[in-house]
Amino acid sequence: MTQYLLKATVLILLGAIAVLMAFIAKYWAPDRTIAELKQWQLPNSEFIDIQGMQAHVVQSANCHTHRGDAAEKNRPETIVLLHGTSASLHTWEGWTKALSDQYCVVSMDLPGFGLTGPYVDESTQYSSENYAAFVIEVLNHLKLDRVTLAGNSLGGKVAWRTAALYPERVNRLILVDSVGYPATPKHIPIGFKLAKYPAMSPILNRILPRSVVEKSVLSVYADNSKVNDALVNRYYELTLRKGNRQALSRRLNETDDESDQAQIKQLDMPTLILWGAKDDLIPVGNAALFHRDISNSQLKIFDNLGHVPHEEDPLATVDVVKQFLISESGNG
Repeated sequence: MTQYLLKATVLILLGAIAVLMAFIAKYWAPDRTIAELKQWQLPNSEFIDIQGMQAHVVQSANCHTHRGDAAEKNRPETIVLLHGTSASLHTWEGWTKALSDQYCVVSMDLPGFGLTGPYVDESTQYSSENYAAFVIEVLNHLKLDRVTLAGNSLGGKVAWRTAALYPERVNRLILVDSVGYPATPKHIPIGFKLAKYPAMSPILNRILPRSVVEKSVLSVYADNSKVNDALVNRYYELTLRKGNRQALSRRLNETDDESDQAQIKQLDMPTLILWGAKDDLIPVGNAALFHRDISNSQLKIFDNLGHVPHEEDPLATVDVVKQFLISESGNG
């Protein structure tokens, strides 16, 4: 009987190992280099040295118009766009296209995401304060003084933290489903759930089922029909950029405490707050909190959009942005 149990146990273990090996073989996803991800560079992509990183930045053609012109009135206003967790500068392509004729539009991949990749100095935490310092260094490198700063989710927090820490550099804010107040998500993207466990890093840093990324993207859209293969491929492939998976795990475990929330009430620049009513990650009620605490703010809710309204419906959302920029043009 004992011999039979031993053989059965060995067979079960061998079967489990075979299943595990098959799973790893199916979902094996090694890191990819910048060269291997070249298709995600845009025609106007550039890499600039920031804190030892090669930061991926895109400037619209208008950014180069009258660069260095002494006449301030000849310089187009600058709008800087900051993406959220696990996204990239590509999330703003709709807005960039719509705004580039009139404005200098700058977007960037924040550290740990897109083609920029992780901080070179491993002691640097993925905090909003450090992200704000990164944004300012990019502005300094590009010789941009005062800008309109727009951000979604994590990028929203980086935007308002930059405005709070460096008020002389930000003349207007646009917050899109921004982090800032405590929130109880209805649904957390499965990729975020898995990445929060450091013990799983050795596995998650080597395998990545595309279905996990697809489910995560679906969870931030209200209209699933807009989530196509090309969109999922972009999120999936940029997640594989060398170091990004490790950085995501750190980012999710190095979140800010709530001590900086008081800074929101100190913001006095014109602010546009945009929110998707069907946001399951940061509830729409938080939009009202921003509107309450930022005295010089406007609020627009989009009834049929989710956590990334700027990406899900760029035309409808950017129209509101254009109106805001025109009405507040005297503050540029």
